Amino acid sequence: MNVFDAISAIDVPDQQAYLAASQRQLRLTKPPFALGQLEEIANRLSAICATVPPPVSENPALAIFAGDHGVLASGVSMWPQEVTFQMVANFLAGGAAVSVLARRAGVKVVVVDIGIASDLDSAQGLLNKKIAKGTADLAFGPAMTMDQAKLSLQIGFDVANQLIDQGHDVLLTGDMGIGNTTPSAALVAYFCDVDAHVATGRGTGIDDKMMAHKVQIVSNALTRLRGHKGVIEPLEVLSEVGGFEHGGLAGYIIGAAYRKVPVILDGVIANSAALLVQALCPKAIGYLFAGHISREPGAVAALEKLGLDPVINLDLALGEGTGAILALGPIASAAALLSEMATFDQAGVSEK
Repeated sequence: MNVFDAISAIDVPDQQAYLAASQRQLRLTKPPFALGQLEEIANRLSAICATVPPPVSENPALAIFAGDHGVLASGVSMWPQEVTFQMVANFLAGGAAVSVLARRAGVKVVVVDIGIASDLDSAQGLLNKKIAKGTADLAFGPAMTMDQAKLSLQIGFDVANQLIDQGHDVLLTGDMGIGNTTPSAALVAYFCDVDAHVATGRGTGIDDKMMAHKVQIVSNALTRLRGHKGVIEPLEVLSEVGGFEHGGLAGYIIGAAYRKVPVILDGVIANSAALLVQALCPKAIGYLFAGHISREPGAVAALEKLGLDPVINLDLALGEGTGAILALGPIASAAALLSEMATFDQAGVSEK
C-alpha cells in the first residue's frame, strides 16, 4: 500500500474506549488516580486497541533505521562516519547497549540500512533498503531529493507493516547515524518554531567551538527554509534538512497508526521524526508514547509540541532505541494493571 493513501485513512484512537477505561480505573481497588501516569497510559492503550482492558504486549519489535549524513563533512561531530557502519555491525552481533536491553526485554531487533555510506554484507536481522550512500550536506543545500524523501517514508511504512504482519503488537523506534542530531535539531527548530540554539545539543559530546559551529549550521538551514516563498510542505522540510532515517521513522510511525498498533518513541531523533508525522498526519500522534526525555535540548520542545509526556527520565542520550525498550516495562505494566486488578465489587472491598 502507498504510505500517502494510508495517511488519508488514519483516524484518531477510539475515544469511547478511552472513556470506558477511565471509568474502569475508578472501580479498581485503589484510590482514584493513585497509579498516576500508568492510568493515562492504560487508558490510551485502550483507545488505540479499541478494547477495555487493552491487551498486554507480548511481541514487541524494534526497528533501528541507520543512515549517514553529508553534514558530517561540515564538522558537527567528533566521531568519524565509519562509526555508523561499525555500530550497525555491533547491533547485528548483539554487542550494543540496545542489544543487551532487547535480549532482557524479549524485543525483536531489525536494523534497516536506509542510507549507510558503506555496504553491509547480508546478515540476519538486517534489511537492506539503502536509498543512497548518505544524504547531501544540508549546510549547502537540500539533504535529499523529494523523490528520496518520499521513498524514505514508504520504506518505513513497509517495515512497520512487515513487522505487524509477523505478529508484533507494539513497535519501538531506533536510530543510528553519526551526525544525525544536526538534522534533528533543524527539524525540531522548524516544526516547533524555535531558534537554533534552543533545539541544538552537543550530540556525542562536542566542545564549545564545534557547538557554536553546529548551531550556526542549523540557523543557516532555518533561514533557508523560512525564506521559501509560499507554504512549504512537510516533505520539503524533510528533503531540505532531514536524514533518511527521519523519513524512515516517520513512515514507520504512520504504518503503525494505520494498523492501530502503539509506537514507543526513543529520543530526539524519533521525536523530530514524529514532528514530521504531526505535520503530515496529526491523527497519527494519538498512537505514540514518548519512551523517555532525551538529554538533547530539542527533545523538550518536540515533546511539548507533540503533547506527549515521557514515560521515564534516566538522563539518556544514547539513541539506538534504548529509551524505548526501557519504557516498555512501565507501559506493559499499565495495561496489566487495568486488566488484572480486581474491582471493589470483585474484591469485596468497601469504597469510600
